Amino acid sequence: MTSYQRAGVDLEGAEAHVRRIADAVTATWGPNVVGSFGGFAAGITIPEGYRRPVLMLTTDGVGTKLELARRAGRWEGVGRDLVAMCVDDLAAAGARPLALVDYMAVGRLDGDRDRTIVESIAEGCEAAGCALLGGETAEHPGVMDPGAVDLAAAALGVVEAGEELTPSSVRAGDLVVGLASPNLRSNGFSLVREVLGDEVEDHFDLLLDPSVIYAPLVLEMAATGAVRSAAHVTGGGIPGNLPRALPEGLGAVVDTSTWERPPVFDLLEERGVTRDEMFRVFNMGIGFCLVVDADLVEEVTALGGSIIGEIVHGSGVRLQ
Repeated sequence: MTSYQRAGVDLEGAEAHVRRIADAVTATWGPNVVGSFGGFAAGITIPEGYRRPVLMLTTDGVGTKLELARRAGRWEGVGRDLVAMCVDDLAAAGARPLALVDYMAVGRLDGDRDRTIVESIAEGCEAAGCALLGGETAEHPGVMDPGAVDLAAAALGVVEAGEELTPSSVRAGDLVVGLASPNLRSNGFSLVREVLGDEVEDHFDLLLDPSVIYAPLVLEMAATGAVRSAAHVTGGGIPGNLPRALPEGLGAVVDTSTWERPPVFDLLEERGVTRDEMFRVFNMGIGFCLVVDADLVEEVTALGGSIIGEIVHGSGVRLQ
């Protein structure tokens, strides 16, 4: 007799998974959440105080860092990586994260692993100040290896109309404030695995360190009124992401001596990755850039970060 379970999909396991994650998910819910856990959808009301709220959506995933987590059997930080990749994109537009929904695809359900992953997503949402409204855990037998996991999410944010962070107000002479990243966050791991090969297992502690979540600090900085635009430094590094926060006709000069480079990048450079390629792929120790009015920059740096560059006439990013 054929059955769904014999085909590789464990419906009872899926129901047990939902029960196991209920407390972690609903712990992120506040009074603005509409709906109940386990329903087909949930909603969230817009917090009071917005006159013309603009809703913003973004989506992202963890990427091939998950393969290292699988090999190490360490899943405690991958949810924070997932949340960071999404809510920090919202913050780059000046939007406050309100809610997140996740999608986890697995080759085969694993109760302890899957609960740990969802709990780490919930922890990331709490740190970001947003609700984990729900998600989907899909079992893909015969399509994914039994131990394989993929993670993606979509996040919803809100910003007052006219208060978005956009390139339109950036001027030559503005300063670039960088926020430090102690690690790779969740970008460039395909190159990392290629460069380190089997040696990657010797550096799991360094490589699996979870991402900083910048959104709360960035929004606090934006509230000063000194921030004109912002860039979330993910794949593509500073040269690939900072120009997205600049209008046509303006570029940036970035002084790479103004911050300390974390050890993980020294390791990769020692294995033969060139400086140009390093900056093109990795954040190199700066996970977020803010373009700030030079006259008001101290209001921002008093909260964190440091000046790493200046906006100039031209295009692109020139590294010094």
